Amino acid sequence: MRDLRIYVSVASVLLLIYLAAQYNKPKPVNWKDSFSKEDKIPYGTYIVYNRLNDLFPRSAVRPERKAPYLVFKEDSVSRGVYIIIAQSLKLDEYDFRELEKYMRKGNDVFIAAYYPGTFLTDSMKVKINTERPANNTVGITTNFVNPSLRSPRSYHFEKGIGEQFFYKYDTARTVILGTNSRGHANFIKYPFGKGALYLMASPYFFTNYNMLQPGGAEYASKALSYLRPGKEVIWDEFSSLGSDEETSLMHVFLQHPELKWAYCIALFSLLVFVLYEMKRRQRVIPVADPLKNTSAEFVEVVGRVYYEQRNHADIAQKKITYLLEYIRSKYNLKMERADKEFAELLLNKSGVDRELATGLVFRIAQLKLYANVSEQELIELNKDIESFYQKSR
Repeated sequence: MRDLRIYVSVASVLLLIYLAAQYNKPKPVNWKDSFSKEDKIPYGTYIVYNRLNDLFPRSAVRPERKAPYLVFKEDSVSRGVYIIIAQSLKLDEYDFRELEKYMRKGNDVFIAAYYPGTFLTDSMKVKINTERPANNTVGITTNFVNPSLRSPRSYHFEKGIGEQFFYKYDTARTVILGTNSRGHANFIKYPFGKGALYLMASPYFFTNYNMLQPGGAEYASKALSYLRPGKEVIWDEFSSLGSDEETSLMHVFLQHPELKWAYCIALFSLLVFVLYEMKRRQRVIPVADPLKNTSAEFVEVVGRVYYEQRNHADIAQKKITYLLEYIRSKYNLKMERADKEFAELLLNKSGVDRELATGLVFRIAQLKLYANVSEQELIELNKDIESFYQKSR
C-alpha cells in the first residue's frame, strides 16, 4: 500500500511539471497570411491600419467587409480613398464598375495583391510574377521612381518581400511609380478621370512583419502618400476575410487547428458511443400477428340476430332501400312511385327483360304497403333483386 502511494505521488508531481511546462512554453509563430487589421501576427495588418490616421489625419477610417458593389449601392460614400490589401482579389465586373465611377469623381483606389483576380487581369492587362535572386547576392531590392521619394539606398526586405513584379501591363496607360533592382515595375498607376488606380505587386509590404523591418514603415508610408486624402478612408476587408455572413461559428472552429481537432474528436466519440449503445441495448423485436379479417364473423352475427328476431319486413325494407340507392347512383333514376312508368324507365336503362323489371317494381310497391312480410315473400324479393343485379348492364 505504501509503494502505491509513493507511485501515485511521483506520477502526480511529474504530471504537474509537464502541465506547467506545456503552459509556459513559447507559442509557435503563426505565419498565416491573414491580412486582417485585428491580427498582430507577422502577416496581419494591425500596424498599418492603426497608423492610417497618421497618414490621413483629416480622414475618418471606415472598415468594410462587403463587396465594393454593395458598399457603393447600400451605403453613402464620401470623397476619399479606397484601400485593398489582400493575398488575392474577389472583384468582379460589377465591383470594378463601381470603383471606376468612384475614381472618375476624383477619388483614389489602392490595391496591393499578389493575385489580382481574373477580371482585373483581363481588363487592365496586368499579370504578376516572382523572380528569385541569384546565389551569393544581396537579393531583390526595390525603390521609387520619383526623385523626391527615392531612397539613396534601395529597400531590401526578407522573406521574399519585394520579389513580385508586373511582367505585363498596358504601357500606353500605365505610369510606373516603383521598380526593383532589375528594373521591373512593382508599383504602377492607372489614371481614371480625376482619380487613379494604384497597383502594388505584393501585399506583404504592408504586413506587421515588414512594418517592423528597417525601412518597412518608411516604404509603406511613401507608397500610401500618393493617395489624395478626403473625408474618409475605406479599408476593404472583403478580399482578405470575406463577407460578414461567412463568419459563422463553424467557420471559426475550422479556422483554428486545435478547435478543428476537438470538433473531429467529439464527432468520432459520439459516433462510437451511438454504435456501442445500439449494439448493447438492442432488444428482440416481437413478431406481430397479422390482422384478422373479422368481416365474415360480423356478417354471421348480424344474420343470426335477424334470424332470431324473424323481422322479415325490416330486412325487406333494407334490401329495397339498398336496391333503390343502387339504381339512383348507377342509372340516375329516383323512384317517386312504383308504377309502370318507372318500370319502363328502369327497363330501358338497365337492359333487363320486361317481365323482371315489371315484376320487381310491382313487388316493391306491394311490400311497401305490408306491415308484415312472410318468409316466402322475402325469399322471392331476394331472388328478383339478385336476378336484377346479374342481368342489368
